[in-house]
Amino acid sequence: MKEMEQLSRRNFFKSSIAASAMGVVGGIPLFTSCSSQAKNSNKELQLPQLLNQAPDGKILKAGLIGCGSRGTGAAVDFLNAGPNLQIVALGDVFQDKMDACRDILKKQKNVEVPDENCFIGFDSYEKVIDSGVDVVLLCTPPHFRPAHVEAAVNAKKHIFMEKPIAVDPTGVRNVLASVKRAKSLNLNVVSGTIRRSQKDYMETRRRVLSGEIGEIVGANIIRNGGALWYRSRKPEWTDMEYMLRNWVNFCWLSGDHIAEQFIHEIDVMNWYLGDYPVKATGWGGRQRRVTGDQYDFFSVEYLYESGMRTHCAARQISGCSDGKVEQINCTQGYADAGGKLYDLKGNVIWEYPMPAEGDTNSEWHVTNPFVQEHINFVTAIRTGNTINDGEDQANSTLVAIMGRIAAYTGKDVTRDEVLNADLYLGPKTYIMGPVEDIPEIIPLAGVQHKE
Repeated sequence: MKEMEQLSRRNFFKSSIAASAMGVVGGIPLFTSCSSQAKNSNKELQLPQLLNQAPDGKILKAGLIGCGSRGTGAAVDFLNAGPNLQIVALGDVFQDKMDACRDILKKQKNVEVPDENCFIGFDSYEKVIDSGVDVVLLCTPPHFRPAHVEAAVNAKKHIFMEKPIAVDPTGVRNVLASVKRAKSLNLNVVSGTIRRSQKDYMETRRRVLSGEIGEIVGANIIRNGGALWYRSRKPEWTDMEYMLRNWVNFCWLSGDHIAEQFIHEIDVMNWYLGDYPVKATGWGGRQRRVTGDQYDFFSVEYLYESGMRTHCAARQISGCSDGKVEQINCTQGYADAGGKLYDLKGNVIWEYPMPAEGDTNSEWHVTNPFVQEHINFVTAIRTGNTINDGEDQANSTLVAIMGRIAAYTGKDVTRDEVLNADLYLGPKTYIMGPVEDIPEIIPLAGVQHKE
């Protein structure tokens, strides 16, 4: 695998940009710690208002780039966010994905995207951006996100971008530069890390940062679930088509599931702690996956400058015990980030007052977070109160990449090493043909024992 080869040659540790040795690229801070915010929080900490629907306004035209299931879902969520919202352009590399997306938009929302605004090919993102849209929804496999974000910012479009925002340090740096420029242009950028838009998570975090169970001292974060889908190769498929149709199983396209899926939980941890680790120690492996080059379980310990440690683990294997843990440990108790506070003996001392199902009038109603993030997005565009969470998602992506590299190599890796890495995953050109130098080989950490 290219990542392993590059790491073994120590290219991983080379500085691609001299300034990044100080944590900056082109004068752009790569990590902005908000630990001071967490430390200075008090009981006056207030939640932002969450609307059930974005305010009315002039028509906003959106283009969808990436017409798979998540992209199609994001398009529907955008349309559900408020009045006068339109999907007017679509882009993908596969005609069947485009056709399926158009069918769902027609059946669910009575939206018909004209043929002349449906673009196929690796350059379809450029055509969508240039089609007269105000907003772009970036929902392709994450390998392509950095180039698409850059193009959208250069065209001065508002951006919704699915998680994660990159699969390697090179991509993270590119996105950080783009979202920095987006801020200077007053463009809105909203990311697909939904927990920051979810009221039960927001209220629980408010109480923790207000000191209701003391100071944060660590976290235990776990997501165990079944295997995701996969596609067996068909004889007529080229290397590129096979990998794209099976993208959640190839690291260069998805970043492995520690980045593609587990980033939700890593982002919750980062959001609470307001700080980022300086070192990762990890392990993982593969027992059940049948295609691609990824692991199906990870376990990572993160070390912080203060000496605090957190543990993160994720597994995608069917037939095992499933469950999610987002535990924030504090001096006087611990929190379930989804809505409970406990004392040190394990007694529940507060629980989010979730209203009865269907009670949308309660002040505690939790709107579907996949829609809420689009409500926030459209509201920001229409009110002029610009929001941009791109840096947060970039930081969470980089923390996930630290854990992946530590597990793949069996080596402790530091934040500075990852920040300085010239690691790039994937081909440099895109054609529906052979993909060279990316063999379907599973990473192996360490060396084989010899007598």
